[in-house]
Amino acid sequence: MKIKKLTLNNFMAFEKAEINWSDNINIICGENSTGKTTLLKVMYSLIKPLSSGGKDNLTKEMEEQVYVKKIQGVFRPDEMKIGRLVSRKQGSNRTDFSIDLEKKQKISVGFGNRQENHADVSIERDEKIKKYDVIYIPTKEMISTVEHFVSLYDEYHIDFEEMYYDLAKLLDRPLSKGPNITEQNQVLSNLEDIMKGQIVQKNKKFYFKIKGEGEFEMGLLSDGYRKLSMIIYMILSGSLNKNTILFWDEPETNMNPKMIRPIVQVMVVLAQMGVQIFVSTHDYFIQQEFNMVASYPELNPQKLDIKFISLFRDEKTMDVHYEMKNSASDLEHNAIMQEFDAMYDREQGIIYGE
Repeated sequence: MKIKKLTLNNFMAFEKAEINWSDNINIICGENSTGKTTLLKVMYSLIKPLSSGGKDNLTKEMEEQVYVKKIQGVFRPDEMKIGRLVSRKQGSNRTDFSIDLEKKQKISVGFGNRQENHADVSIERDEKIKKYDVIYIPTKEMISTVEHFVSLYDEYHIDFEEMYYDLAKLLDRPLSKGPNITEQNQVLSNLEDIMKGQIVQKNKKFYFKIKGEGEFEMGLLSDGYRKLSMIIYMILSGSLNKNTILFWDEPETNMNPKMIRPIVQVMVVLAQMGVQIFVSTHDYFIQQEFNMVASYPELNPQKLDIKFISLFRDEKTMDVHYEMKNSASDLEHNAIMQEFDAMYDREQGIIYGE
Protein backbone atom coordinates (compact mmCIF):
# COMPACT_ATOMS: atom_id res chain seq x y z
CA MET A 1 0.00 0.00 0.00
CA LYS A 2 1.29 3.48 -0.92
CA ILE A 3 -0.11 6.93 -0.21
CA LYS A 4 -0.06 8.87 -3.46
CA LYS A 5 -1.66 12.20 -2.56
CA LEU A 6 -2.99 14.13 0.43
CA THR A 7 -5.63 16.83 -0.05
CA LEU A 8 -6.61 19.23 2.75
CA ASN A 9 -9.23 21.97 2.80
CA ASN A 10 -9.66 24.14 5.90
CA PHE A 11 -7.97 21.58 8.14
CA MET A 12 -6.24 23.16 11.15
CA ALA A 13 -3.40 25.38 9.84
CA PHE A 14 -3.99 24.37 6.22
CA GLU A 15 -6.46 26.41 4.18
CA LYS A 16 -5.72 24.37 1.08
CA ALA A 17 -3.06 21.81 0.25
CA GLU A 18 -2.62 19.08 -2.35
CA ILE A 19 0.62 17.17 -1.85
CA ASN A 20 1.81 14.35 -4.12
CA TRP A 21 4.07 12.02 -2.18
CA SER A 22 6.99 9.80 -3.08
CA ASP A 23 6.48 6.04 -2.86
CA ASN A 24 9.85 5.85 -1.10
CA ILE A 25 10.98 8.61 1.29
CA ASN A 26 9.39 11.95 2.21
CA ILE A 27 11.20 14.46 4.43
CA ILE A 28 9.01 17.19 5.94
CA CYS A 29 10.64 20.28 7.43
CA GLY A 30 9.55 23.75 8.52
CA GLU A 31 9.38 26.06 11.50
CA ASN A 32 7.30 25.27 14.58
CA SER A 33 3.50 25.44 14.18
CA THR A 34 3.58 25.08 10.40
CA GLY A 35 1.90 21.67 10.50
CA LYS A 36 4.62 19.02 10.08
CA THR A 37 3.15 16.68 12.67
CA THR A 38 -0.38 17.52 11.47
CA LEU A 39 0.46 16.05 8.05
CA LEU A 40 1.67 12.82 9.64
CA LYS A 41 -1.32 12.57 11.97
CA VAL A 42 -3.99 13.22 9.36
CA MET A 43 -2.57 10.61 6.97
CA TYR A 44 -2.20 8.14 9.82
CA SER A 45 -5.80 8.68 10.99
CA LEU A 46 -7.07 8.03 7.45
CA ILE A 47 -4.96 5.00 6.60
CA LYS A 48 -4.74 3.19 9.95
CA PRO A 49 -8.41 2.11 10.35
CA LEU A 50 -8.27 -0.04 7.21
CA SER A 51 -4.81 -1.49 7.80
CA SER A 52 -5.99 -4.73 9.41
CA GLY A 53 -8.40 -5.52 6.57
CA GLY A 54 -11.76 -7.16 7.24
CA LYS A 55 -13.76 -3.90 7.11
CA ASP A 56 -15.94 -4.92 4.16
CA ASN A 57 -18.87 -5.94 6.37
CA LEU A 58 -19.14 -2.64 8.23
CA THR A 59 -22.29 -0.59 7.76
CA LYS A 60 -21.97 3.05 6.71
CA GLU A 61 -22.68 4.16 10.29
CA MET A 62 -20.10 1.77 11.75
CA GLU A 63 -17.51 2.87 9.19
CA GLU A 64 -18.14 6.50 10.12
CA GLN A 65 -17.65 5.83 13.81
CA VAL A 66 -14.40 3.95 13.18
CA TYR A 67 -12.99 7.06 11.53
CA VAL A 68 -14.45 9.53 14.01
CA LYS A 69 -12.95 7.60 16.93
CA LYS A 70 -9.55 7.35 15.23
CA ILE A 71 -9.46 11.09 14.46
CA GLN A 72 -10.53 11.87 18.04
CA GLY A 73 -7.89 9.52 19.43
CA VAL A 74 -5.05 10.79 17.24
CA PHE A 75 -5.72 14.54 17.56
CA ARG A 76 -7.49 14.62 20.95
CA PRO A 77 -9.36 17.94 20.48
CA ASP A 78 -11.01 19.51 23.53
CA GLU A 79 -14.01 17.49 24.69
CA MET A 80 -13.27 15.19 21.74
CA LYS A 81 -15.22 17.50 19.41
CA ILE A 82 -13.83 16.84 15.93
CA GLY A 83 -15.30 20.13 14.69
CA ARG A 84 -12.47 21.90 16.53
CA LEU A 85 -10.09 20.63 13.84
CA VAL A 86 -11.74 22.86 11.24
CA SER A 87 -9.60 25.88 10.36
CA ARG A 88 -10.48 28.75 12.73
CA LYS A 89 -10.59 31.40 10.01
CA GLN A 90 -13.63 33.54 9.34
CA GLY A 91 -15.95 31.88 6.85
CA SER A 92 -14.40 28.39 7.16
CA ASN A 93 -17.08 26.20 8.69
CA ARG A 94 -16.20 22.83 7.19
CA THR A 95 -13.14 20.74 6.46
CA ASP A 96 -12.72 18.07 3.81
CA PHE A 97 -9.58 15.96 3.52
CA SER A 98 -8.59 12.82 1.67
CA ILE A 99 -5.78 10.52 0.65
CA ASP A 100 -5.40 8.90 -2.75
CA LEU A 101 -3.89 5.44 -2.63
CA GLU A 102 -2.49 3.16 -5.30
CA LYS A 103 -4.88 1.27 -7.60
CA LYS A 104 -7.34 4.19 -7.66
CA GLN A 105 -8.32 3.78 -4.02
CA LYS A 106 -9.31 6.85 -2.03
CA ILE A 107 -10.42 7.67 1.51
CA SER A 108 -12.26 10.96 2.13
CA VAL A 109 -13.55 12.53 5.35
CA GLY A 110 -15.42 15.78 5.94
CA PHE A 111 -17.24 17.50 8.82
CA GLY A 112 -18.39 20.93 9.98
CA ASN A 113 -17.00 23.02 12.81
CA ARG A 114 -20.03 22.29 15.01
CA GLN A 115 -19.76 18.54 14.70
CA GLU A 116 -18.79 16.48 17.73
CA ASN A 117 -19.13 12.83 16.73
CA HIS A 118 -20.22 12.83 13.11
CA ALA A 119 -18.28 12.88 9.82
CA ASP A 120 -19.02 12.17 6.19
CA VAL A 121 -16.82 9.23 5.16
CA SER A 122 -16.28 7.90 1.65
CA ILE A 123 -14.05 4.95 0.74
CA GLU A 124 -13.43 4.17 -2.93
CA ARG A 125 -11.71 0.95 -3.90
CA ASP A 126 -11.66 -1.23 -6.95
CA GLU A 127 -10.75 -4.32 -4.97
CA LYS A 128 -10.60 -5.48 -1.40
CA ILE A 129 -7.87 -3.66 0.50
CA LYS A 130 -5.29 -6.23 1.52
CA LYS A 131 -3.73 -6.30 4.96
CA TYR A 132 -0.83 -3.92 5.49
CA ASP A 133 0.88 -2.37 8.50
CA VAL A 134 0.98 1.30 9.45
CA ILE A 135 3.45 2.43 12.10
CA TYR A 136 3.64 5.84 13.74
CA ILE A 137 6.74 6.48 15.88
CA PRO A 138 6.09 9.57 18.03
CA THR A 139 8.71 11.70 19.72
CA LYS A 140 8.53 9.68 22.96
CA GLU A 141 9.62 6.06 23.02
CA MET A 142 7.23 3.29 24.12
CA ILE A 143 9.28 0.13 24.49
CA SER A 144 10.00 0.69 28.20
CA THR A 145 6.28 0.96 29.07
CA VAL A 146 4.65 -1.79 26.99
CA GLU A 147 4.12 -4.15 29.94
CA HIS A 148 1.21 -2.19 31.44
CA PHE A 149 0.39 0.56 28.95
CA VAL A 150 -2.06 -1.35 26.70
CA SER A 151 -4.20 -2.63 29.56
CA LEU A 152 -4.23 0.77 31.27
CA TYR A 153 -5.23 2.50 28.03
CA ASP A 154 -8.03 -0.02 27.51
CA GLU A 155 -9.45 0.41 31.00
CA TYR A 156 -8.81 4.05 31.90
CA HIS A 157 -8.82 7.48 30.32
CA ILE A 158 -5.13 8.22 29.72
CA ASP A 159 -4.24 11.52 28.10
CA PHE A 160 -1.99 10.03 25.43
CA GLU A 161 -2.56 10.34 21.70
CA GLU A 162 -3.72 7.05 20.23
CA MET A 163 -0.52 6.56 18.21
CA TYR A 164 1.17 5.58 21.48
CA TYR A 165 -1.47 2.93 22.14
CA ASP A 166 -1.23 1.58 18.59
CA LEU A 167 2.56 1.43 18.85
CA ALA A 168 2.41 -0.35 22.20
CA LYS A 169 0.11 -2.99 20.68
CA LEU A 170 2.59 -3.57 17.86
CA LEU A 171 5.39 -4.00 20.39
CA ASP A 172 3.19 -6.49 22.24
CA ARG A 173 3.18 -8.82 19.23
CA PRO A 174 5.17 -12.05 19.52
CA LEU A 175 8.13 -12.73 17.28
CA SER A 176 7.27 -13.91 13.77
CA LYS A 177 8.12 -17.40 12.57
CA GLY A 178 10.45 -18.15 9.70
CA PRO A 179 13.71 -16.54 8.53
CA ASN A 180 14.11 -12.82 7.84
CA ILE A 181 14.50 -11.62 4.27
CA THR A 182 17.88 -10.25 3.17
CA GLU A 183 16.83 -6.59 3.54
CA GLN A 184 15.52 -7.20 7.06
CA ASN A 185 18.80 -8.84 8.05
CA GLN A 186 20.69 -5.86 6.64
CA VAL A 187 18.65 -3.41 8.71
CA LEU A 188 19.01 -5.56 11.82
CA SER A 189 22.76 -5.85 11.26
CA ASN A 190 23.14 -2.08 10.91
CA LEU A 191 21.13 -1.40 14.06
CA GLU A 192 22.84 -4.05 16.15
CA ASP A 193 26.23 -2.69 15.03
CA ILE A 194 25.16 0.73 16.30
CA MET A 195 23.87 -0.59 19.61
CA LYS A 196 26.47 -3.33 20.12
CA GLY A 197 23.83 -5.71 21.40
CA GLN A 198 20.50 -7.44 20.85
CA ILE A 199 16.88 -6.96 21.97
CA VAL A 200 15.25 -9.63 24.12
CA GLN A 201 11.59 -9.84 25.21
CA LYS A 202 10.50 -11.76 28.30
CA ASN A 203 6.96 -11.66 29.69
CA LYS A 204 6.17 -8.40 27.88
CA LYS A 205 9.33 -6.78 29.22
CA PHE A 206 12.19 -5.77 26.95
CA TYR A 207 15.88 -6.11 27.72
CA PHE A 208 19.07 -5.08 25.96
CA LYS A 209 21.53 -7.99 25.85
CA ILE A 210 25.25 -7.29 25.59
CA LYS A 211 27.55 -10.25 25.06
CA GLY A 212 29.63 -10.88 28.16
CA GLU A 213 27.75 -8.31 30.25
CA GLY A 214 24.21 -9.68 30.52
CA GLU A 215 20.75 -8.20 30.04
CA PHE A 216 19.77 -4.62 30.93
CA GLU A 217 16.25 -3.29 31.47
CA MET A 218 15.05 -0.85 28.80
CA GLY A 219 14.57 1.82 31.44
CA LEU A 220 18.34 1.90 31.93
CA LEU A 221 19.02 2.81 28.30
CA SER A 222 18.97 6.27 26.74
CA ASP A 223 15.79 7.37 24.98
CA GLY A 224 17.56 7.20 21.62
CA TYR A 225 18.58 3.57 22.13
CA ARG A 226 15.02 2.71 23.14
CA LYS A 227 13.74 4.08 19.84
CA LEU A 228 16.26 1.97 17.94
CA SER A 229 15.18 -1.02 19.99
CA MET A 230 11.58 -0.45 18.86
CA ILE A 231 12.64 -0.59 15.21
CA ILE A 232 14.58 -3.81 15.79
CA TYR A 233 11.72 -5.55 17.56
CA MET A 234 9.10 -4.49 15.00
CA ILE A 235 11.27 -5.99 12.25
CA LEU A 236 11.70 -9.20 14.25
CA SER A 237 7.95 -9.44 14.92
CA GLY A 238 7.09 -8.82 11.27
CA SER A 239 5.26 -5.52 11.90
CA LEU A 240 7.84 -3.58 9.92
CA ASN A 241 7.92 -5.21 6.50
CA LYS A 242 7.76 -4.42 2.79
CA ASN A 243 4.03 -3.60 3.03
CA THR A 244 4.45 -1.07 5.83
CA ILE A 245 3.85 2.68 5.81
CA LEU A 246 6.14 4.29 8.41
CA PHE A 247 5.56 7.71 9.96
CA TRP A 248 8.44 8.92 12.17
CA ASP A 249 7.98 12.20 14.01
CA GLU A 250 11.31 13.92 14.73
CA PRO A 251 13.60 10.86 14.92
CA GLU A 252 16.41 13.14 16.09
CA THR A 253 14.76 13.66 19.49
CA ASN A 254 17.23 12.55 22.20
CA MET A 255 19.58 11.15 19.56
CA ASN A 256 23.31 11.78 19.65
CA PRO A 257 24.30 13.40 16.31
CA LYS A 258 26.71 10.51 15.72
CA MET A 259 23.72 8.19 15.47
CA ILE A 260 21.94 10.22 12.77
CA ARG A 261 23.85 8.81 9.80
CA PRO A 262 23.22 5.15 10.73
CA ILE A 263 19.55 5.95 11.36
CA VAL A 264 19.25 7.50 7.90
CA GLN A 265 21.02 4.49 6.39
CA VAL A 266 18.52 2.21 8.12
CA MET A 267 15.58 4.17 6.67
CA VAL A 268 17.16 3.99 3.21
CA VAL A 269 17.39 0.20 3.50
CA LEU A 270 13.78 0.05 4.73
CA ALA A 271 12.70 2.06 1.69
CA GLN A 272 14.66 -0.29 -0.55
CA MET A 273 12.74 -3.13 1.11
CA GLY A 274 9.45 -1.46 0.07
CA VAL A 275 8.51 0.61 3.12
CA GLN A 276 7.00 4.02 2.36
CA ILE A 277 8.53 6.52 4.80
CA PHE A 278 7.37 9.90 6.08
CA VAL A 279 9.73 11.82 8.38
CA SER A 280 9.20 15.18 10.06
CA THR A 281 12.36 16.88 11.29
CA HIS A 282 13.99 20.04 12.61
CA ASP A 283 17.45 18.53 12.36
CA TYR A 284 20.21 19.74 10.03
CA PHE A 285 22.02 16.38 10.07
CA ILE A 286 18.95 14.32 9.12
CA GLN A 287 18.03 16.67 6.31
CA GLN A 288 21.57 16.76 4.92
CA GLU A 289 22.15 13.01 5.22
CA PHE A 290 19.03 12.40 3.14
CA ASN A 291 20.07 15.21 0.79
CA MET A 292 23.37 13.45 0.15
CA VAL A 293 21.56 10.19 -0.66
CA ALA A 294 19.27 12.09 -3.03
CA SER A 295 22.15 13.96 -4.69
CA TYR A 296 24.83 11.30 -5.18
CA PRO A 297 24.01 8.17 -7.25
CA GLU A 298 26.71 6.11 -5.52
CA LEU A 299 24.76 6.51 -2.26
CA ASN A 300 21.47 5.64 -3.95
CA PRO A 301 22.12 2.76 -6.37
CA GLN A 302 18.44 1.75 -6.39
CA LYS A 303 17.41 5.29 -7.37
CA LEU A 304 15.00 5.79 -4.49
CA ASP A 305 12.72 8.78 -4.97
CA ILE A 306 13.36 11.17 -2.06
CA LYS A 307 11.11 14.22 -1.71
CA PHE A 308 11.79 17.24 0.50
CA ILE A 309 8.72 19.17 1.63
CA SER A 310 9.13 22.56 3.29
CA LEU A 311 6.24 24.20 5.17
CA PHE A 312 6.28 27.96 5.70
CA ARG A 313 3.92 30.80 6.58
CA ASP A 314 3.05 33.80 4.44
CA GLU A 315 4.37 36.78 6.40
CA LYS A 316 1.27 38.86 5.63
CA THR A 317 -1.63 36.42 5.85
CA MET A 318 0.09 33.82 8.09
CA ASP A 319 -1.35 31.10 5.84
CA VAL A 320 0.72 27.92 5.64
CA HIS A 321 2.20 27.15 2.23
CA TYR A 322 4.54 24.42 1.07
CA GLU A 323 7.06 23.59 -1.60
CA MET A 324 8.42 20.21 -2.68
CA LYS A 325 11.79 19.49 -4.30
CA ASN A 326 13.97 16.49 -5.10
CA SER A 327 16.86 18.11 -3.24
CA ALA A 328 16.91 20.02 0.04
CA SER A 329 19.42 22.37 -1.56
CA ASP A 330 16.75 23.50 -4.04
CA LEU A 331 14.22 24.53 -1.38
CA GLU A 332 13.65 28.28 -1.37
CA HIS A 333 12.20 28.12 2.15
CA ASN A 334 14.44 25.96 4.30
CA ALA A 335 14.27 26.94 7.97
CA ILE A 336 16.99 24.45 8.91
CA MET A 337 19.55 25.79 6.44
CA GLN A 338 18.55 29.39 7.07
CA GLU A 339 19.31 29.04 10.76
CA PHE A 340 22.55 27.19 10.00
CA ASP A 341 23.64 30.05 7.72
CA ALA A 342 22.56 32.66 10.28
CA MET A 343 24.67 30.97 12.96
CA TYR A 344 27.66 30.94 10.63
CA ASP A 345 27.18 34.64 9.89
CA ARG A 346 26.95 35.46 13.62
CA GLU A 347 30.21 33.63 14.28
CA GLN A 348 31.94 35.42 11.39
CA GLY A 349 30.69 38.71 12.82
CA ILE A 350 32.28 37.88 16.18
CA ILE A 351 35.56 36.78 14.62
CA TYR A 352 35.93 39.75 12.28
CA GLY A 353 34.10 42.32 14.41
CA GLU A 354 31.45 43.01 11.81
